[in-house]
Amino acid sequence: MIPASQLVFFACIWITLMSNACAAGEIKKPHQRCFSSVKPTRKQETRMRKDDSTKVWPLKYKQLLHIEDHSFAVRPGFGGSPVPVGIDVQVESIDSISEINMDFTMTFYLRHYWKDERLAFPSKTNKSMTFDHRLIEKIWVPDIFFVHSKRSFIHDITVENIMLRVHPDGNVLFSVRITVSAMCFMDFSRFPLDTQNCSLELESYAYNEEDLMLYWKHGNKSLNTDEHISLSQFFIEEFSAYSGFAFYSSTGWYHRLFINFVLRRHIFFFVLQTYFPAVLMVMLSWVSFWIDQRAVPARVSLGITTVLTMSTILSGVSASMPQVSYVKAVDVYLWVSSLFVFLSVLEYTAVNYLTTVKERKQFKKTGKISGMYSIDAAQAMAFDGCYHDSTTDTDQTSFSLHSEEDSMQERHTGNLSTDSPRIKRRKSLGGQVGRIILETNRGIDTYSRILFPIVYITFNLFYWSIYM
Repeated sequence: MIPASQLVFFACIWITLMSNACAAGEIKKPHQRCFSSVKPTRKQETRMRKDDSTKVWPLKYKQLLHIEDHSFAVRPGFGGSPVPVGIDVQVESIDSISEINMDFTMTFYLRHYWKDERLAFPSKTNKSMTFDHRLIEKIWVPDIFFVHSKRSFIHDITVENIMLRVHPDGNVLFSVRITVSAMCFMDFSRFPLDTQNCSLELESYAYNEEDLMLYWKHGNKSLNTDEHISLSQFFIEEFSAYSGFAFYSSTGWYHRLFINFVLRRHIFFFVLQTYFPAVLMVMLSWVSFWIDQRAVPARVSLGITTVLTMSTILSGVSASMPQVSYVKAVDVYLWVSSLFVFLSVLEYTAVNYLTTVKERKQFKKTGKISGMYSIDAAQAMAFDGCYHDSTTDTDQTSFSLHSEEDSMQERHTGNLSTDSPRIKRRKSLGGQVGRIILETNRGIDTYSRILFPIVYITFNLFYWSIYM
């Protein structure tokens, strides 16, 4: 038999061991909980995906698209046939067209279509995935640039306006919203009755025809425009899309796409601002033909005013146009109109000159000129432009020749009675000659009243028939 003291000893040892084992088990339990939180079970992962799938897909898209498994520094199908890249464009607006800078500014949506099998992914629903601009830097995209562009930028409000859509079979849609300012080679020979043909050209910068083939995705329907597009000075007659090639001596042939649009200028603005004022100035210059030729200040001031006004119109048109080396249609019209205004001034100059020459000849023949202007008081306006109410005032304004005649009469008072009939005959002869001179010069004004309008109307008929 085992003594009772030994039983008690063994019992104490057993109790001590059991207490230590329980304490060790309590210490290990927290570690098990931490381990289970780091590595959840499959049921917990499935439940978490159902609760919030947005926290899982951003961590998986690189693996799903195999981005880390491929080098996207090279094009799809590198070493084989060129990759076809389809293009379509949705024009949002034509912001401005500048004649001085010879350029235009356009905002549009540029969409690229190509297939990259490296981005293919399995999908039971066959649905595509859409990404923003952050994925563009990690995959291959076509390097399209705009030929003859001056400025261009991608809109970035509120974020960069870039969209990337990847289909399960590897087809990719890449869309971007761009504003481009490009050159437009304009011809102003018919300005402002002109029609301008501008084009925006798209081309790959690095890949020639052996690596990349650009084409319009839907043919002629690849170029679409918004219905509300309108311009202040132009009417958009046509939008068209076509393709071609460009050759560079150092790199070879490249595919090039063209967005062509035809602009016809609205003429009504220039009719109001240029043509109509020019016609009014020409017609105003004709008013001088109805003013008496002896009213020198009136006719001279009217001619100078119309000439200066035409010069102002010419300078205003030239300031808003580029400095081209050829003659524009508006220049032809304004310069011919200025010529008519200038000829009206020359017409009065010729009339006044002929009158003066005939007066001098008559003065040499008769020795007197006062009788010629004693016809009526209005003829004195030929010298000072003022109207005189009496023959005495008329005689005083005729180069003071009456005063000389009076002094001669005072010195020969004794011969007045005998020479009075001769003096009367001379005065009557001078009056007849003066009437002939006035009638001849008035005939020039009469012919000008008819000739100037007929020639100007004929010019307008030829001008509008040629340029319209």
